Amino acid sequence: MRVAIPVWNGRISPVFDAARNVVIADVEGGRRVLTSEARLPEGIPQMRVRSMAAIGAEVLICGGISRELAAMLQYSGIRVIPGMSGEVGEILDAFISGKIPSQNYFMPGWRGWRRGRGCAHRGGRQWGAPFASGDDERGFRNRRR
Repeated sequence: MRVAIPVWNGRISPVFDAARNVVIADVEGGRRVLTSEARLPEGIPQMRVRSMAAIGAEVLICGGISRELAAMLQYSGIRVIPGMSGEVGEILDAFISGKIPSQNYFMPGWRGWRRGRGCAHRGGRQWGAPFASGDDERGFRNRRR
């Protein structure tokens, strides 16, 4: 199995969409056989998907990732495990031993993708969070006193 992890300063890159390098690890029989590093193309998300397919990645363990890019990767047959954080070696060892995905390795504040509409910068409402009392039907705070 070939596992890819976007890397920045020895840790999982916070956002796959902006990552420049990826660590590629071949895993056989429950252990790492070979580890190498490759450069990812910048810009168009489709180029990243093609690059990951050309590398032969079967699993992508990453931090944040846009829904669109995750969907394209999954459609091309690559399993995406988002929301992970930590040192690349530690994360890879945890994946090999079956401990990922686990809350022990989630990014701080990671709650996964949420359904619904809303923005965090509009009154703190998160994706999929219910409307608070005092919000109108669009989720904006009612400012009348």
